[in-house]
Amino acid sequence: MNQTSYQKLCIANILKGVEEGLSKYSNYSRVALIFAASEDDPVRVFDPQNILRGHESKLKAVFYDNHDGWKSTVKEKITGQPHGYIVSDNKLLLSGLISYTGCSNEFFYQMWFTDHHPDMCSIYPTQRWLEQASSLLVHDYNSKVSALNSSDYVLKNYSLQAIADFIIDQREENLGFDSKMMITPVLNDILNISKTREEGSWVRGVLFFIDPQRLEEIPFITKIQKYERPVISNVKHIRKLLVAVENSQRKLVSDGCTIIGVTDCEIPEYAIAADFRGDYGFLRFGKKKTSSFFDGSFHSTTRKARMVELEEILLDSGLGINKATFLFQTVSNLVHEAAKARHGCTLVIDLNDTPVHLSGHVLDPSLSLLEPKNQQFACSLLKIDGAVHITSDLNIHGFACLLDGKAINWENMARGARYNSAMRFSAEHSNVIVVVVSSDRPVSIIDNGIELNSFSLWRPVYQFTPEPVNLEKYLNKGIL
Repeated sequence: MNQTSYQKLCIANILKGVEEGLSKYSNYSRVALIFAASEDDPVRVFDPQNILRGHESKLKAVFYDNHDGWKSTVKEKITGQPHGYIVSDNKLLLSGLISYTGCSNEFFYQMWFTDHHPDMCSIYPTQRWLEQASSLLVHDYNSKVSALNSSDYVLKNYSLQAIADFIIDQREENLGFDSKMMITPVLNDILNISKTREEGSWVRGVLFFIDPQRLEEIPFITKIQKYERPVISNVKHIRKLLVAVENSQRKLVSDGCTIIGVTDCEIPEYAIAADFRGDYGFLRFGKKKTSSFFDGSFHSTTRKARMVELEEILLDSGLGINKATFLFQTVSNLVHEAAKARHGCTLVIDLNDTPVHLSGHVLDPSLSLLEPKNQQFACSLLKIDGAVHITSDLNIHGFACLLDGKAINWENMARGARYNSAMRFSAEHSNVIVVVVSSDRPVSIIDNGIELNSFSLWRPVYQFTPEPVNLEKYLNKGIL
């Protein structure tokens, strides 16, 4: 294989590894790369799925309008840097994308992009993922003997290490001492604890990890005797101890090796906390969520439905900003409560002046959602089979409503009766939005028989490795 073909495969394999890894950590994710291997090379784009389309004007302004001024900036940054050192420079921000830029003497310039999903706890582990991709590309691109599939494999399975890298970077930057805590084993132990049941029950409660140097700052309720402290890796024992802090303000405290004791204080800044909530949980760095964990893996999702499509429809509906905002917030709260309680439900948001007729229990009088007690009542009504009917005047009009309609061609039998009934009903009624919450947490927003927040599982499939193209040619398809 000649060097040109080898280098093209390096880029394609690493991009594929990042894409597949991030798609498991977040939702389906697209990835793109802008690069120039040396100062004299033209800027090239590798964007198989057109993630950069719509940003042509910004790219043109950065790479062409300043007459190669960006090259001078990069050269100044990397001059005198040691072999293999990558200087990061994340000044190019594109809406809806997460990016990472790396510059080095071995690979002049590279900028990685991926989707910024709206339900992410934090973008920083994803940035560490892109940083790792840039490091592997520098190594593989300049080597003639590297196994191409090794970098691909690393990036497909990088979620735990991406989180660890972010935490390590933050602790090194903000703590005034060398940490003795090994972050990666701690994260592995958290996952193992999350999978361990006690008498059939999932784990609940908070366990946080703090450096031994900072233990004196913790106001303990009590400590375990020094030579009897259970080791964190003994996950069955730790799972039993968490029973002592579940459903309370109490928390277990660890130094990364053993359980030290119990406290009811706030989680300290820069401590690593695992908030176990049954069959899922959240990893926090201090008070901020870093990721969630479930099914034995870390994920980026906040596990809360971000119903952007519903918000847009309501704001464009003519209700007025205040009424539309209140209705959106109320429906969002109802959906989150149903998802938290793990029961399915359906809400019909009727924007017609005269409400549509639904078979079910009509309330007389209707109950205003402006009253907090009625919002609590609505949460209870959602547990009853059938839909809750909400009208444009912010009232609960009915409950236990049956949704029917004629069959449509694009039904999905795999989604069940609740979803398909909503599809049929929505297809026959205008100015009606149906929100369907499944018991396993997905939320569907349906308007005119179309699910607005669905995402396509189809991916462009190419039978050959796509060619990186010059940025100028890429932009010529857009604005030049």
